Amino acid sequence: MKKILFIAGSMNQTTQMHKIYMHLKNDYDCYFTPFYTYNPIGMFMKWAGLFDNTILAGRIFNNALSYLKYHELQLDYKAKKYKNEYELVFMCTDMLVPNHLKNVKKVWVQEGMIDKLNTWGRIVKFLGLPGYFAGNTALNGSTNICDVYCAASEGFANYISKMGTNRNKIIVTGTPNMDNFSVALNNNFPHFKYVLVCSSDIRELGGSENRIDFIKKCVQKAKGRKMIFKLHPNEKFERANNEILDNTPSGTLVFQEGNTNEMIANCDELITQWSTVVFVGLALGKKVDSYFDINFLKGLSMVQNGGKSAQKIAQIGRELLEPKKSSIYKRIFNQKYEAA
Repeated sequence: MKKILFIAGSMNQTTQMHKIYMHLKNDYDCYFTPFYTYNPIGMFMKWAGLFDNTILAGRIFNNALSYLKYHELQLDYKAKKYKNEYELVFMCTDMLVPNHLKNVKKVWVQEGMIDKLNTWGRIVKFLGLPGYFAGNTALNGSTNICDVYCAASEGFANYISKMGTNRNKIIVTGTPNMDNFSVALNNNFPHFKYVLVCSSDIRELGGSENRIDFIKKCVQKAKGRKMIFKLHPNEKFERANNEILDNTPSGTLVFQEGNTNEMIANCDELITQWSTVVFVGLALGKKVDSYFDINFLKGLSMVQNGGKSAQKIAQIGRELLEPKKSSIYKRIFNQKYEAA
């Protein structure tokens, strides 16, 4: 059986990979690994603790590993066991691709929002430095190193193309976990008619933020309505929780765990920073506030296909492994393989 490697990352990335795997597990020998690198600079930065709040180390890394073990998925950490035997790799970031996978067929799967490109990101891109030097996801999907890029929408496909990836490689599939927002409307979340604030892990990723000022602005926008804060999973809970409770009216609730989509489904208004969940609010017709321009976000709105994205992406993987077979993507694949 041909071997496929799935590279996990954040919990969202990891569960996406699991969904794609479910459509391939019976026909291929599939393995998983938490995100890793053999890059000397990357390994040094990990050793120095600079990646402790990323998918390479710390709690996010350990959560992914625990998930993979809990679901009894075959593990091959750093592809050490079958390093040169994989014929296909699924990944959620192309900003740090191990050298030993560069000649393996690769499918990039969009996880969610791509961070706004700032001045530093432009410098990193201009100098040709590895994408992770940008310090965020702004350059994710822009390296053109993968065979196929699975985008969440036509808007994102165009954006990724403008950032440097060949448009012929980009296929709009929708993205697992974010292709069926309406399912959240039927939920058991016990709260209703509130302002939901979904914060971002800006500080944990080394960025600068005046969180107290942000909280106070959220209180002003709530205008006396009940408030619920949903923290990013990567945030330092005790610090964020104390800041919120010290600067909001009595009765404000703070969650770090739980189904964010269901919380959005039951809210009257959604306030976000740089979060992907802004697309959930837009799709469900909520009043939305974001650091991103709302009209810009509407142009990127993610494909809603009833949860079929994982199946579509898995089929792309099959066709990459069997490029001679007829498929709706034959033209795209033939362009690449004939050129090779």
